[in-house]
Amino acid sequence: MKIQNLCLAAFLVIGIIFGFADVTNSAAAGNPKHLLVVTVTKGFRHADSIPVAEKTLAELGQKTGEFTVDYVRTDEEMKEKMTPAALAAYDGVVFASTTGTLPLPDKSGFLNWIKSGKAFIGIHAAVDTFHGPEGTIDPYIDMVGGEFKHHDAQVQVECLNQDPNHPATQMIGKSFVVFDEIYQMKNFFRDRVHGLLTMDKHPNSGVPGDYPVSWCKKYGQGNVFYTSLGHRGDVWQKPTYQEHVLGGIEWALGLKPGDATPQDLTYRVSPEESAQGFRPLFDGVDLKGWKLREADGRQSWSAQNSMLVNTMTEQERGTDLVSNEKFHDFTVRFEYMISKNSNSGFYLRGRHEIQILDDYDKGAPDPGGNGAIYQLAAVSQFVSRKPGEWQTVEATMKGDRVTVILNGVKVHDNVLVNRPTGGELDGKVNEPGPIMLQGDHGPVAFRKVRIKAL
Repeated sequence: MKIQNLCLAAFLVIGIIFGFADVTNSAAAGNPKHLLVVTVTKGFRHADSIPVAEKTLAELGQKTGEFTVDYVRTDEEMKEKMTPAALAAYDGVVFASTTGTLPLPDKSGFLNWIKSGKAFIGIHAAVDTFHGPEGTIDPYIDMVGGEFKHHDAQVQVECLNQDPNHPATQMIGKSFVVFDEIYQMKNFFRDRVHGLLTMDKHPNSGVPGDYPVSWCKKYGQGNVFYTSLGHRGDVWQKPTYQEHVLGGIEWALGLKPGDATPQDLTYRVSPEESAQGFRPLFDGVDLKGWKLREADGRQSWSAQNSMLVNTMTEQERGTDLVSNEKFHDFTVRFEYMISKNSNSGFYLRGRHEIQILDDYDKGAPDPGGNGAIYQLAAVSQFVSRKPGEWQTVEATMKGDRVTVILNGVKVHDNVLVNRPTGGELDGKVNEPGPIMLQGDHGPVAFRKVRIKAL
């Protein structure tokens, strides 16, 4: 008996050292967590996917042994199982495509229960629940972190992984390609959530912008995980999606560690570039250091998830954006993305435009094409990328000469630029001038804009 006890003690010590003997949370300890899965709807009902969601969540609990599942499918079950007293029997709740104003017996008590250290897992239409009056944010929405605004047709999208180390996204790699119904949000604030999956363009139109897909956050002592994916039943059957949801549940229940701190969106140049003399011209957070070309123009520019985004339509035109600082000789580096058929420009000294244009289908250089010094010099090689892809630029201006590297290829080599190229701020070509971003031709996004004076 003494030998057996010594062996057991040794095993536990080794397990603690190597991290595989978490006896407090281990399914082997016979102490699984208890989840309450709520599928009550008062608006649109996802009749195809809700049964699959219920079945899948139960199977995930059984397979891992980490949690058991109970259900709330009716108003009566909600009144019975979701009072503050009844909720004491559960460690967390899943709102699986709930919609509308649910008959919670004590909504404030429910939110306080989460805040006390419980888990909330919201899936798909969980953000289409408890809408407040226009212009307000319901306390439930504040807890979840975002509110459904609308959606367009179902579409295949690429969701970008913002945290490869989080249990909900560590299995995904750089991105997750899925065909689903993609929600667009309102009352969503990047500085209040930890992003997990996102998109850098509109799921249907491809217009650049911030479109969050999944996130987590703290709510008091509680853990909140949300994913907008899961409209379709076949999405629920995908192994990667199941691992995504399972990882979110495990994190929310405290079974696996993961960061919930909002990401720092500030753009900083690399140590190598800093040593070379580069500094940010756009900080990724706001428009500090920039102004509209026309003070009374429409504010079409905004900082979105470290991107500088120009949003416009045929009905709402945009405005050029101008840096407060002026430069004479310099090297500037940046990345840009445009949507199908979009048009913009990056002006050196506010007078010489590097054309930004969707000409991918054209396949040949043109004086007015992408990367051209507009109407003055076409690119030496055609290296345009597809709309919706980020493109990279390095431009060096010394005196009246310009060299441009587009997508890693030198497309202009010491080209003479001794006149404005159209749309310029003024004609003083030999004087210092600002960087100007064209905002009245089409939607565009810039990021990682940094500059070095020469």
